[in-house]
Amino acid sequence: MSVVGEGPGLAIGELVARTGVSEGTLRMWERRHGVPLPERLPSGHRRYRESDVELVLRVVRERDSGLSLAAATARARAAEAEHEPSIFGGLRRHRPDLEPFVLRKGALLALSRAIEDESCARAERPLLFGSFQRERFYRQSERRWRDFARTAELTCVFADFARPRFPAGAPAELPIDRSGPLRREWAVVCEARGHATCLAGVELPSARPRPDLGREFEVIWSVEPDAVRVASDLCLRLARRTSSELASAIDGRDARPNPPQAVEEQLRLAATITTRTLRQLG
Repeated sequence: MSVVGEGPGLAIGELVARTGVSEGTLRMWERRHGVPLPERLPSGHRRYRESDVELVLRVVRERDSGLSLAAATARARAAEAEHEPSIFGGLRRHRPDLEPFVLRKGALLALSRAIEDESCARAERPLLFGSFQRERFYRQSERRWRDFARTAELTCVFADFARPRFPAGAPAELPIDRSGPLRREWAVVCEARGHATCLAGVELPSARPRPDLGREFEVIWSVEPDAVRVASDLCLRLARRTSSELASAIDGRDARPNPPQAVEEQLRLAATITTRTLRQLG
């Protein structure tokens, strides 16, 4: 086991030395619960942040207090990101290597629906999250999302709802801070055992609105499992803070779905979503 390695950040050996948690245990926590979540160098080696040292030690303390591993990692993640109010912003901060691009609303809607439809077609009981800005935008897609909720492990939607609601057989409706960054954000995040994809965008301000062009968003889209795990964690943390009832349900859940490992499968997923998007735009 190498303590010092190539590239910035902490090698896994350094994290082991500073926390006393074995390499095998750290890999198991990452695989089952996404904690800690390293960056990957082109060589495939893991690199951790300084903050991951405290994150791991917090999990150890929570475990020592008697919590299950699932509950301990959930609490540690929530404490780490207590003040993270944004899906798009959090994804950019955790994965600055992901290059954003600009889409108009029509193209963004087509890409979102392609992601949703592909996830529904695979029926792999995903964790599924959507951020809609306004309640009226969600109501336009509510029938679709009720269908998604029937086959999902957990489905949550964020918008400017008046209060949290948990309709039977439907997504949990979670209100956002109307003065916070989510009021400008659009997101679809899907994490399942056999596929993973995330889309997060922030609406760009327009000094001279042009109805013929429509609204524009700066967007990140990825099928990289590590990036999707970051986005999914951000959504789970937001959900926990929004509702104590939902927090208890999340903390009591079994292990997270293992992310897909085959690069070829994720490339096929990206190609399929792209084809679905083009068909909707055609």
